[in-house]
Formats: sequence, C-alpha cells, structure tokens
Amino acid sequence: MVTLSSGFFRLWLLALIGSALPLLCAQAATPAEQLAAYSARAGTPAQPTRGQQFFNNRHGHDWSCSSCHTVNPTVPGKHASTGKVIGPMAPAYNPERFTDTAKTEKWFRRNCNDVVGRECSAGEKADVLAWLLTLKP
Repeated sequence: MVTLSSGFFRLWLLALIGSALPLLCAQAATPAEQLAAYSARAGTPAQPTRGQQFFNNRHGHDWSCSSCHTVNPTVPGKHASTGKVIGPMAPAYNPERFTDTAKTEKWFRRNCNDVVGRECSAGEKADVLAWLLTLKP
C-alpha cells in the first residue's frame, strides 16, 4: 500500500486547483472582451447606431428589446409579461452586465428568440453591445 505524505498531498491539490482555475474563470469576461469576440465572429466592426436601431425596433414579433429593457437602457426595465424588474442593460449603469460569457449567451439566446424568432447573429450582438457601451453617466 502506498501512502502519501501530507506535504505531497498539499502540493498535488494546489497543482490540481491551479490547473482547473483557468477553466473556472473561462466564463468571466469584460463587456469589451465580449464585444471583440462578437465582432471577430461577425467579421466586421460593430456599429453602435445599428445596435440602437436593432434594440428599439420590432422584428416581426410583438416585442422589441426595449419592450422590457426600455428605450433608455441606463434605467431599470420591467419584463413585459411577468412584470419582473430588470436591472439596467448599459454596463456603465450596471457593472455586472456582460461580465459572464455563459450568462450573456443564455440571455441573448432567450431574448433574441422572443424578439426576432431566432438566435441573434454575432453581428447583431456586437452592434447592440457596442451601442450599450456608448451609454455613459
């Protein structure tokens, strides 16, 4: 039977945690990093004006993004059917916005399906995020 010394076990555990840390943090990002990734996937630079238009217009369905998030995404919104309060969308007014890649993708997927009837393209996501990043206090 092989026994491990407590020192060896501690080193092994630290190495294991250290190697897993990048995987645990891989979902964290800044809004600017997410914008860069969407723009790269789209193959074109984001256009904030186009993002504002996309956000405020209906796309063949009952809702637009602004139906819940308001035409002024620097203030809280309210879900159109549930009435649940939604924090401001603009990262300058809500520092938690667009800091978790998985969460960003989850909400883009859900909301784009409601608004557009499909998943938004990388270019559409880039445009909306670029516009939201222009909104400063």
